[in-house]
Order: sequence, then structure tokens, then C-alpha cells
Amino acid sequence: MNKPLAINPVTSIDRALTIVEMLGQSKKGLTNSEVSRKLKLPKSTASYILRTLKQRGYLYKDDHLGKYRLSVKLFSVGSQALRGLELHDIAFPVLQELVDRTGLAGHLAILDGREAVYIEKIDKPGFIKMNTWVGRRLDVHCTAVGKALIAYLPQAAVEEIIKEKGLPKHTPKTIASPSQLFSELAKVRGAGYALDKSENSLDVKCIAAPVFNMQGKVEAAVGLTGTEGQMRLHRLKNYVKLIKQAAKNISHQLGYDGTGHRSGLSERIPDRTTTG
Repeated sequence: MNKPLAINPVTSIDRALTIVEMLGQSKKGLTNSEVSRKLKLPKSTASYILRTLKQRGYLYKDDHLGKYRLSVKLFSVGSQALRGLELHDIAFPVLQELVDRTGLAGHLAILDGREAVYIEKIDKPGFIKMNTWVGRRLDVHCTAVGKALIAYLPQAAVEEIIKEKGLPKHTPKTIASPSQLFSELAKVRGAGYALDKSENSLDVKCIAAPVFNMQGKVEAAVGLTGTEGQMRLHRLKNYVKLIKQAAKNISHQLGYDGTGHRSGLSERIPDRTTTG
């Protein structure tokens, strides 16, 4: 009688991490058979590792398609590392000052695959608390941080996001067509900030501005979130000035010199009455 092969713990860990990295680069997830074929592993071995990662909460499985994808838990674990990154260290005091001056909830978000993810949130003590949290994933077409993050992407990249994610309607004000989204993104590039006028949640409005890195690419988005009452028109222009200045401050500290993009980080505040 043949004895089962002993499992080398180091090899198993290496394979598990390789699978996690591979899934992180996959747009639509992978099946057990695809993982097995790509890594030249027996299907039983690939299945064992995938099931273990799923049981621990690091992967989730689409039972209809049979595909595995990374879960939010990986971000939750990684968020502690993110706190040590230059971006966070630079942005946090700027975001804190923004929250102190406005009394609104402040967020720092990055683009992760096809979604925006909050990597920092600061609330004003004693004020209305927003139902947001570090690690929350958001659709990009109906959120201010999302629009700010994708406004400078090539059109083909935005089309890929639409193709994969669609344009789910969260409220009656949600952008519902690709042409409407591209028009809105052009406004973001021209004005240097994005709006969400109750497109993701009713009675919640958000403002966000893109943060650029040394290469002139969008690194993150800094945003303010409040209720309709907190965001009344007479306050909105002041909030826009503050959010743009905050984004400009962070961008400059990351080495951005203001060239390479029409970033809209000037002090001119155009009137915007359209949804978004």
C-alpha cells in the first residue's frame, strides 16, 4: 500500500502565495482547473490550497462560474502595511486638517482593480457619522472618489471597467450610460474635482479631487462626504476650494510638479450644477 506523499509546508506556503498573487492579477478570477494548469499542479493540490484560502476568508468563490477571486480580507490585512506608506504618511495630516475645517467626513481612496477602496477615513468628533470604513469598496461611476480616480485613465481602460462592472444604479441619480460617464469624467478633468450628488446613497453628497504622483499619474483621491444639508450650495464652493488645495498639497509632497496633466488644481472654481 502506497503511503500518501508528505506535504512540504514551505512548498505549500509558496504555492498559496503564488496563487494569491496570480488571482490579484486576474480580472475575472480563475477556476481550479485554470490555477492547476497555469501552475502545473495536480488539480487536487490546487483545490486543497484554494479551499483552505477560501475557508480562511482570503478568497471567495463564484459558485455559478466556479471562479475564485481575492476577498476584502486581504485588503484588511494589508491596510496596516498601507499605513506605513509614504502616501498615507503625507496625506493623513492634510486630511485631518480638512476634516477639522469642514466638519465633514474625510476619505483617502485608491483604485484597486475596477473599484475604489478607502484606505483612510477621519470623522469629525461629535458630528454626523458616515456609514463608511477603511477597506470599503465602491463603484467608480457613482462616487466622487471613483470619478477622480478614473478621470485620467485611457478611455479603453474605463470601457473595460464598464464592461466588467456595468453601471449599476444605486439611486435615481446614478449615471446610467457610458456616454454620460465619459461626459462627467471630462468635467472632472476640466474642473479638477468630482462630485457625487446622491448618486451612490440618497441624501449623501461627496466631493473629491485627484492626487498625482511624481510621474503625473493619479495616485489616490482625497474626498469629503456629508449630508445634503451639510453640502448646501453656499458652502459647496468653499469645500471645493479646500479639497482642491488639499489634493494639490499632497500631490506636491509626492513630487508632482503640475505638468503632464491638465489637473485642474488651480484655484478657479467653476459653477457645476449637473449631477455627479
